[in-house]
Amino acid sequence: MLFSRRFLPYFVTQCLGALNDNVFKNVLLLLVSYSQVDELPIDVHLFVNLAAGLFILPFLLFSAHAGQVADSVDKALLIRRLKVLELVIMSVAIFAIISHSYLVMLLLLFLTGVQSAYFGPVKYSLLPRVLRDSELVSGNAWVEMGTFLAILAGTISAGMIVASDYATYWAAATVFLLALIGMTASWFIPSIPAHSDVKPRFAIVSATLANIKKVRQSPEIWTAIIAISWFWFVGATYLTQFPNFARITLNSDPTVVSLLLLLFSVGIGAGSFICERLSCRQVELGIMPLGLTLLAIVGIDLYFALPAKFDVETLYSLQGFIAETGHYRLMFDLFMIGVGGGLFIVPLYTYIQARAKEGECAQAIASNNIINALFMVSSAIFAMLVLNVLQWPIETLFLLLASANIVVLVYLLWRWPELLLSVISYFIRRVRFTTKLLDTDELHKSPRLLVVVEQATWRDLTMILGSFSHPVLFTPEIYRKVANHGLVSWALSKLTWYAGRHVDIDSVICVDKTSVDVFKAHAEFADFNVVLIKFDAVEARVQKIEITPLAIEGD
Repeated sequence: MLFSRRFLPYFVTQCLGALNDNVFKNVLLLLVSYSQVDELPIDVHLFVNLAAGLFILPFLLFSAHAGQVADSVDKALLIRRLKVLELVIMSVAIFAIISHSYLVMLLLLFLTGVQSAYFGPVKYSLLPRVLRDSELVSGNAWVEMGTFLAILAGTISAGMIVASDYATYWAAATVFLLALIGMTASWFIPSIPAHSDVKPRFAIVSATLANIKKVRQSPEIWTAIIAISWFWFVGATYLTQFPNFARITLNSDPTVVSLLLLLFSVGIGAGSFICERLSCRQVELGIMPLGLTLLAIVGIDLYFALPAKFDVETLYSLQGFIAETGHYRLMFDLFMIGVGGGLFIVPLYTYIQARAKEGECAQAIASNNIINALFMVSSAIFAMLVLNVLQWPIETLFLLLASANIVVLVYLLWRWPELLLSVISYFIRRVRFTTKLLDTDELHKSPRLLVVVEQATWRDLTMILGSFSHPVLFTPEIYRKVANHGLVSWALSKLTWYAGRHVDIDSVICVDKTSVDVFKAHAEFADFNVVLIKFDAVEARVQKIEITPLAIEGD
């Protein structure tokens, strides 16, 4: 998959785009903060805050329109146009950097944010179009790893560029060459025709509200978006506070900041690929709470792993910090926080891609980007409240953040019954037993199914939930068989079909055999295929599940 034409050119394009964004943004901030303060037409603090706000503002303004565009045009063609726009922006940036035109660079940073806002929806909605179902988790793992390593590389590279001789020339050449290589790579992405005939309409407020309203019609996808946004709330807080955390709390110089970023980013990549292994190449929502639990437990341990503070004049260098054995636990915790983030984020993105309706995936991702931006702004406000208003130290901020993960986990399990059942299903299918699916026709990947369940326990129903690729509902007759099993029964009751309930057009409905004819008589279920599911006796911890077509009289 990685070296195939359907993935590699796209992967290189998106990594170079993320790298260039971070090089340009950090070069600008470092130049004004360290070497060119006197040349600024406005206060340096105002400039830095304006830069941060102008880069994120386009995600709030244009994501809705970007989602509509990404769903309505050839995705490869859209990416090429966006990369040409990036090259134009960076061509102008050459002259702005060399001439120290910082207000022009602010405008270019805003335009870079616009280009990124339009790239975001097509970036994730492309994957389910070019990858097989068994490759989707792996593709998302590579994208998440590439994105965070690009952020890391961009941040470190910007520091090296600004610290070098002829910094402005190196900066100008770097952003232009990265844009040029990225544009070249985009021309190798094969054509991906649009699936939607809806023409995009440019209206910032109304389009944004309409987009969010449409996504909220699917409570599961909306909850996944909230969960992803929480990840960016956490991630933005850590990444923003690392410089002051290193300087004030760890008594270290800027080289240690790079180490903290490295541990966090490599951890994200490692967690993404651990998720791929644990998911066995299919969408496994049940892995996500493991990542959130790690974020909570290891985040709390980070607070207690901090070394004692001493009044010393010299700061730790990178070598001195690593040589201190008392820092090993702290470094391990930061790495594991990244691992937890990877385990948390990959299943959520994969879930949205798998569950979004055909022709609407980019719009779902666009809504996600809007909410992400709001949460990232909220993370900055939260940090200011804790650090500036309450005057609490950064380590207390991190402790509050880690503890909040527990609250978020409880909320998600309560708000999202499918998540709770997915956790139970994953434990039964992957930990307690080894599940072997006997399905020569790959019916479990098909939408619009009536699944006949003859005899079933609550364990069987949770395994059914995790065995099919599309949303699963249970009829009241099926639910009544397992109605007295506490929390599991409560969660199953939330996935019970009843007359008048909105049914996703791709749903899988588990029915009693006597109810099949009744369902088929309804127009909305007339074209549903009927399959039979059987559970064989467990042998040597192997649970065989057989799925076969079922002929119905009159079909």
